[in-house]
Amino acid sequence: MTDSDDAQPIYVTQPYLPPLEEFIPYLEQIWENRWLTNGGPFHQQFERALCEYLGVKHLALFTNGTLALVTALQALRITGEVITTPYSFVATAHSLLWNGIKPVFVDIDPNTLNLDPNKIEAAITPQTTAIMPVHCYGHPCDIDRIERIADNYGLKVIYDAAHAFGVQCNDGSVLNHGDLSVLSFHATKVFNTFEGGAIVCHDAKTKQRIDHLKNFGFVDEVTVVAPGINGKMSEFNAALGLLQLKNIDEALLKRKAIDARYRQALAGVTGIHCLLVEGEKVANYAYFPILVQSEYPLRRDELYQKLQDNGVKARRYFYPLISDFPMYRSLPSAAESNLPVSRRVSEQVICLPIYPDLSEQQVDYILSLIIG
Repeated sequence: MTDSDDAQPIYVTQPYLPPLEEFIPYLEQIWENRWLTNGGPFHQQFERALCEYLGVKHLALFTNGTLALVTALQALRITGEVITTPYSFVATAHSLLWNGIKPVFVDIDPNTLNLDPNKIEAAITPQTTAIMPVHCYGHPCDIDRIERIADNYGLKVIYDAAHAFGVQCNDGSVLNHGDLSVLSFHATKVFNTFEGGAIVCHDAKTKQRIDHLKNFGFVDEVTVVAPGINGKMSEFNAALGLLQLKNIDEALLKRKAIDARYRQALAGVTGIHCLLVEGEKVANYAYFPILVQSEYPLRRDELYQKLQDNGVKARRYFYPLISDFPMYRSLPSAAESNLPVSRRVSEQVICLPIYPDLSEQQVDYILSLIIG
């Protein structure tokens, strides 16, 4: 790999896709069925397969993760205020505004970059009804402490688990914690269905309510029980998901190898901090964030620009903070003094490219720009 003008850019991620010829039989089946949406056979099969692979009891597929977040809040009838993180993709907080809910931002833990349980209780008011943490970069939140706080104050917990496909904790899937967990199958994620998402829940009654909400509230052709939306996953996306499941373990192993290569090379670089690795299945190697600290010769944005200028399209996930955007920055909880860790991390972070087809040569080229 060179830094010549005609070199192909290396993007922060690249969607994993199976061989096209393997998808053709699925398409032929869809053409034969003439069933494109509304819970077709691939949709039903994919829900069952995901429950088995992920180790969860109930799962409702969605057309994308954002609609799944919006619907999860509707399903639990959340109102008032919800405590959440400023260090995430904007969909986390946007789902609250779409439901007329006030986000209350709480700072993050400096080691995990997840919502800091030590800061949650101070943010609870009589209007607080729920907590919406994010398993940032696929690393599990402190689920036990969050559960204890929620139980003490009678709050619901909805996990934004967009990054956490396949992630485990001490007692199995991290998706089994909280009242609901929401997944994204967007093209940028570890597991993708072009576009897609899902809500994981614990019981059949809750799944039934979610299924009603994602289909306009219909129970049958003449009965509507809720002001639902159209959040259904198509047969095309579900068919791709079934095929992707056959390859996901291999894809995760490739991500793990790239993660290890980065860590080994950057371990001795002054001013470059890698988040702690948490062991097999605890993280899914969805992202590779580094923190560019003051000891490094370049400031974060200078290193970011160097990478960009040399064809490496790294990203500053997450910068700016959600709380910096116009629709949020007037909130009291968005005050800079309330979020010092989030602010510092957002000004230091760069996510390096990581995806299954990233070659060793490309990884070494990226490392040469950082170390050289």
